[in-house]
Amino acid sequence: MKDEGLKHIVAGCRNNDRLSQKALYDRYYGYALSVALTYCSLETEAREVLNDAFLKVFTSIGNYNENLSFTTWLRIIVVRTAINHYHKHLKDIVIHDMTEELNLSVEDDYLSKMAAEDMIILIQKLPPAYRMTLSLFALEGHTHSEIAEMLRISVGASKSNLSKARAKLKQMMTIELIHGN
Repeated sequence: MKDEGLKHIVAGCRNNDRLSQKALYDRYYGYALSVALTYCSLETEAREVLNDAFLKVFTSIGNYNENLSFTTWLRIIVVRTAINHYHKHLKDIVIHDMTEELNLSVEDDYLSKMAAEDMIILIQKLPPAYRMTLSLFALEGHTHSEIAEMLRISVGASKSNLSKARAKLKQMMTIELIHGN
């Protein structure tokens, strides 16, 4: 860790200093929220994941290796917390039938102009299983076998979820393009 300010904040967090914890939270809140938003359908859900993740950060800060990137360590915690949140609330989720997929092409020009925030909003609209699979595959770089193990599904279900997520995203982007939203 080259950032001396971060080094000082982490040292304070290891001593359960509330001001250091607040400083760390304030410093990484936006980053951690952006990670959580890609795994959650609602901002309130993402904030719940974020708060749970920061609680884990503060309770396990002693395990943080200062030779590694703090943002990478934090990202791993946020993603794992989102996965745990998904499992915890899986029984409450209504599974949507996404079998009717449109094979419409989205203009490459539109996709390149689409803001990252707009893409996150579309990803949040995906059913939870599709959103989790897409995020773990496309954003985190996990394989289908790793995703299957994390989400407790088969490799085939992971591949199917990813395919359906991509098709649904394409459909939503096409609708956005047509309606100019």
